[in-house]
Amino acid sequence: MKNSQLYKGSLTTIIMKLLEENGRMYGYEITQKVKSITKGELNITEGALYPALHKLEGEGLLDVEVEKVGNRLRKYYKLTEDGQKETVNRLEELEEFIKNMQTLVNPKINLDLQF
Repeated sequence: MKNSQLYKGSLTTIIMKLLEENGRMYGYEITQKVKSITKGELNITEGALYPALHKLEGEGLLDVEVEKVGNRLRKYYKLTEDGQKETVNRLEELEEFIKNMQTLVNPKINLDLQF
């Protein structure tokens, strides 16, 4: 994606949606899943991902589980109960935002759909 600024405001919602669907994931797994789903159009950097994960954890929306994998410790993130509820709210907000953006960008198409 050429302008990464467009998705930065939605990064936490993207993370929460993936965790909702997959149960628990580790950071690199999240970046690869996004890359795969978007066919390489959207790449989340570690510099953007980990601050977002830490923020969600600090807000009580994520739990962290540490597991030893081989010789390394791996952090798995999963939604808390509050995180599950907040995911629903954020997805509704994002869907409304997308609808409004579509209306602004293509008002003629939306007028045609109303009739």
